[in-house]
Amino acid sequence: MDWFFTDVGLKEGDTHLITGEDAAHITKSLRMSVGETVTLCDRDKNMHLCLIERITGSQVQVRVSSAEECDHEPDVFLTLYFALTKGDKPETVIQKSVELGASRIVPVLTERCISRPDSKAADKKTARYQKIALQAAMQSRRGIIPEVSGLTSLSAAAEEAAGSDLTILFYEGGGQPLRDIITTDCKSISVFIGPEGGFGENEVELLQSKGAVTATLGKRILRAETAPLAAISAIMLLTHNLE
Repeated sequence: MDWFFTDVGLKEGDTHLITGEDAAHITKSLRMSVGETVTLCDRDKNMHLCLIERITGSQVQVRVSSAEECDHEPDVFLTLYFALTKGDKPETVIQKSVELGASRIVPVLTERCISRPDSKAADKKTARYQKIALQAAMQSRRGIIPEVSGLTSLSAAAEEAAGSDLTILFYEGGGQPLRDIITTDCKSISVFIGPEGGFGENEVELLQSKGAVTATLGKRILRAETAPLAAISAIMLLTHNLE
């Protein structure tokens, strides 16, 4: 069943008009027609089976035939703070992180980041990243569209993450095994992943001063684009969100 999002609340029997890129995808890419069904996930994380009633130009009118709460979301709100990598690697990190269950993604500028876009370029990238998150949420049938925040400093990220139940710093210099850190009563977890050159010692000290616990992903050194995905997968498993 093809999956789309709407920012309004829906209930059984309602009609809803799908426009823009979603309508174009339904009519041109999927070549759907009147009488076929799609799923709409609304702002309240409810999923609705909808019957296509009419297609007019660039608009698709549907009627909600059934509704139920979407149970696809993990019960832990995971925020990924990842040091900005070069090229298109951030796009891969964002796409896969959304599929794995991250609820929010924040690119961070650290002292060893090679990619250092100016504000105009960073804003353009953020818009691109949010679109990738939307597409990944549709593909993986998420109950929400995870937010991709704008590029931020490590100090600002550390302050923000201090409000989480648990902040984990994955550090190549060593740390505790995840199984000794994660508990099922953690409902909000912030995860920090460094760039290709790793975090500087002063950056580690900054994060630890804000309550971050250092953790390890094993004895192997993972690439900057691999580590976030390994971390999220492990956390989702340990919190029983891969069952």
